[in-house]
Amino acid sequence: MTHHDSVRLRLQAIEAQLREHQHWQDLPPDASVFESTQPFCMDTLEPLEWLQWVLIPRMHQLLDSEQPLPQSFAVMPYYEIALEASHPFRAIILPELEQLDALFAGDDD
Repeated sequence: MTHHDSVRLRLQAIEAQLREHQHWQDLPPDASVFESTQPFCMDTLEPLEWLQWVLIPRMHQLLDSEQPLPQSFAVMPYYEIALEASHPFRAIILPELEQLDALFAGDDD
C-alpha cells in the first residue's frame, strides 16, 4: 500500500466517524467562512467543521492530483485543546487524528 493510499484510508475513517456520530453536515457553510486568516479557521468554523470542509477535501485534492503531501503535519495537538475533555466525540476522534498524524511523522504503525 502506498503512502497516498494509507492517507486516503485514514481520511475515509475520519469521515466515517464524523458521519456515524452525527458530526457530518449536509449543507456547506457560507463561502465567507473560508476567508479566515486564522489557523484551522478557528474564528469562523467549529473544529469538527474544519475537518469536514477544509482538511478532508484539501487532502483528497492533493491525493487525486498526485501532488506531494505535506512533509510535516499534525492536527491532533490542536484537537486536544479545541475539544474540551467532556466533549463526547473527543475520545473517538483523537485516536483517528493521531493515526493520520503518524503517517506524516514517518511512523506508519
